[in-house]
Amino acid sequence: MADHIATVFGGTGFLGRRVVHRLREAGASVRVASRHAERVRAVFGEDLSGLEAVAADVEDGSSVAKAIAGATAVINTVSLYVEQRNRTFRSVHVLAAARLAKQAADKGVARVVHVSGIGADPRSRSSYIRSRGEGEVAVRDAFRTATIVRPAVMFGPDDAFIALLARLLRYLPAYPMFGRGETKLQPVYVDDVAAAIAGAALSSEAQAVTCELAGPHVYSYAELLRLVARHIGRGPVLLPVPFAAWRALAAFAEMLPTPLLTRNQVELMELDTTASPGVCGFSDLGISPHALEDLLPTILGKSERPRA
Repeated sequence: MADHIATVFGGTGFLGRRVVHRLREAGASVRVASRHAERVRAVFGEDLSGLEAVAADVEDGSSVAKAIAGATAVINTVSLYVEQRNRTFRSVHVLAAARLAKQAADKGVARVVHVSGIGADPRSRSSYIRSRGEGEVAVRDAFRTATIVRPAVMFGPDDAFIALLARLLRYLPAYPMFGRGETKLQPVYVDDVAAAIAGAALSSEAQAVTCELAGPHVYSYAELLRLVARHIGRGPVLLPVPFAAWRALAAFAEMLPTPLLTRNQVELMELDTTASPGVCGFSDLGISPHALEDLLPTILGKSERPRA
């Protein structure tokens, strides 16, 4: 793998840094492309062998060009969850992703892996979901053999999903649910997704494939809350709250400098995020995904014991 040079955009992020780790394990040289290149040492420690930190913003064409020059594989893990004045879902998920893929094609890069999400749909009324779908189309148009990876909601030791649920469940006597808690989720371990991405980036065969990566079990939102609550020894009352109320609350929260909730997040919780039958998944990639139940002690700490 010594002849492989992989550029990972968003390489210091939650998913990106795991992709970097997997690529290094495989013996590839890795460029960690990030708007904050100075974070590389803090994220990866003192041993930076096989790593090159590159300051690059996916919305800046010149920095993208420098980051991918000479690379054999380019991986885009950059995502945006809250729009800002100069960074919108369209600018990051569509325009920047397309530009990156086009430059990779122009420079003769062998592999492009683009990270999207389950449920991405260019016809969606949700600006977030629509931008994800439009981004997939734009990337495929620019780089015909790009691999598109659609993870379900990801969990891991330092995530903003399971850990947040646990914190809230510890302290709230009644937990306000999105709707009646019936939304279906299929959480996936972030390191399993990283392994799939690294494998696709280093593959000897270029395939225009879209893979949906999800964990082995499907839960309703309420079932997931009860699972986490049992692990931390809590038994809260789960309080159904209509989505209309959540949308109104999110509209107010978006007026704050740093909103804790957005309408796009509420829209995502109204939709099931489970893998579609018959599409490329972990089984096609030779990976057995880890179950959430098996990893909860690692994610939340072994000091918490579930109730019998």
